[in-house]
Amino acid sequence: MEFPAELRGFLTTRRARLTPDQAGVPQFPGVRRVPGLRREEVAHLAGVSVDYYTRLERGRVAGASREVLEAVARALRLGEDEHDHFLSLVAAIQQTRPGRPAGKPGVRPELRRVLDALSTPAFIQNDRLDFLYANRLGRAVFSLSTDEPAPGETFNTLRFQLLDPRARDFYLDWEGATHNGVAVLRASAGRDPGDPDIARLVDELSGRSEYFRTLWASHDVLRYRRGAKRYRHPVAGELTFDYESFRVNDDPALTMLVYTAEPGSGTAHALSVL
Repeated sequence: MEFPAELRGFLTTRRARLTPDQAGVPQFPGVRRVPGLRREEVAHLAGVSVDYYTRLERGRVAGASREVLEAVARALRLGEDEHDHFLSLVAAIQQTRPGRPAGKPGVRPELRRVLDALSTPAFIQNDRLDFLYANRLGRAVFSLSTDEPAPGETFNTLRFQLLDPRARDFYLDWEGATHNGVAVLRASAGRDPGDPDIARLVDELSGRSEYFRTLWASHDVLRYRRGAKRYRHPVAGELTFDYESFRVNDDPALTMLVYTAEPGSGTAHALSVL
């Protein structure tokens, strides 16, 4: 991953989505040739010179202070996940945040037992969105999508969403789920500079999916925390879950996702018979 180009693309897309009215700045004179804010408008909001912001947007971040970075983040109205991604990209260019070693960490037996003890679907995934382990109910919910992967491969959520035609029926909001998945992968790439496993997945999906290329070019980022998931199960019908995510303390590349159903709901009943 070329981090100056990543930073340029990220800041350019964030700038393009804001209008002067939204940002609360007067419009500079002249014909507007770009969507959203101009560089000089962002510089005005951040309290830096146009030349300084231009160099920052082009990835020339040597010596950029945290105070300036925070001012730029405020000017562009970055959300929490976008803010973290922005700082990760800057740190990668400044080489102040080393990437984690490449590889496919396993799931400790003790952690597997934690998932197996839960009476609700639960999963372990890594930053590439590989499914590394699921308890019995987790496997039952994803029975359609967890066919045996090819030798040497692990089931990957994005590969299923983008390359398997069954995914459009399985996800009740396929577009939203796929957009979120790509945004999570983009954020992972920013946190782990130079991770070859993520780079290989991006190269593969870029070569096989036009929709992935479109979503990747948006530079949207997301980190799973909590939310809702909706599926169309081939046996149980429509399932609606709330989920919570938890980072594994001794390996922050792993995330545990725990799904719960509203008591008395159709999903809760379906879980009792799966």
